[in-house]
Amino acid sequence: MVNVSGADGTRPQPPGPSSQTDPIVNEKRDLPVTYDPAEVIDHRPHGLRDGLDGIRDLMDRLLGAQGCPWDRAQTLDSLRPYLIEEAHEVLETLDADDPDEHRRELGDLLFQIVFHAAIREREDHFDLDGVIEAIRSKMIRRHPHVFGPDGAAPRETPEEVEARWAQIKEAERQARGRASAEADAAIPNPLAGVPKALSSLQRAWRLQNKAAAVGFDWPDVEGPLSKSREEWAELEEAIEAGDAAAIEEEFGDLVFVLVRLGTKLGLEAETALRKANLKFERRFGHVMRRCHEQGIDPTTAGLERLDGFWDEAKAIERK
Repeated sequence: MVNVSGADGTRPQPPGPSSQTDPIVNEKRDLPVTYDPAEVIDHRPHGLRDGLDGIRDLMDRLLGAQGCPWDRAQTLDSLRPYLIEEAHEVLETLDADDPDEHRRELGDLLFQIVFHAAIREREDHFDLDGVIEAIRSKMIRRHPHVFGPDGAAPRETPEEVEARWAQIKEAERQARGRASAEADAAIPNPLAGVPKALSSLQRAWRLQNKAAAVGFDWPDVEGPLSKSREEWAELEEAIEAGDAAAIEEEFGDLVFVLVRLGTKLGLEAETALRKANLKFERRFGHVMRRCHEQGIDPTTAGLERLDGFWDEAKAIERK
């Protein structure tokens, strides 16, 4: 939390030019005084309340008749990429272990949620209060060990809580009548709630965990380790046969099993691959710097020379 109050409890005015904060010199009144992301701007002169109510005020102002033309032109479809982008930017701040950036990026993600709710409110479907009510009711419903009628202290292990969560979630799904046909309404489907819009690695991890919750899983790491060797052999057979469709299928099977192997090793495939991507970017950046330093065109340098620079990067990181 950022404290913007002074010692006497009053809120300070936005800082003016100083020797430590150079203002952006511009006569246009619609440009900010400073671009410092750490600056705390007093919102009260703009008629905005504190806390969550203030962000609703802000959204109403932006979407109002005298608001922002760009914001007013947005739709739920046009906002889709921004929602995904902001979620990934939150993850990047976790990778960097930067609390200040984490706070700011969570704010960006929150703004997308408020934006979606504001559009739905204008369609007469629900508002931000409805969003809050939905998650509050869900959490109370799924934590009977905390919010039970007798108010008893929790007595369940984390594993028992997770199993109960899955049971309650399935009961909710059936109550909403999402079964594909009337005859199938009573058939449990633990996989039904896994979003199809997740990245394929993340979705594989979620599907496998859902299946494991009902007992469909190897007991230890040897299971997926043995299965990965089996899938690798089948991929090699498909490659040798030159069957493109079989190659794609077996490659997918291998990746799917490797996701479960990672879970058994205490890893999340999406996180592991993201870190591998970052490592590749760092090392390839070194390769490009070395080419630049030596006046070499990387497209004609040859793999042997580029590999040499790559090995340099590995050696530097291991020091």
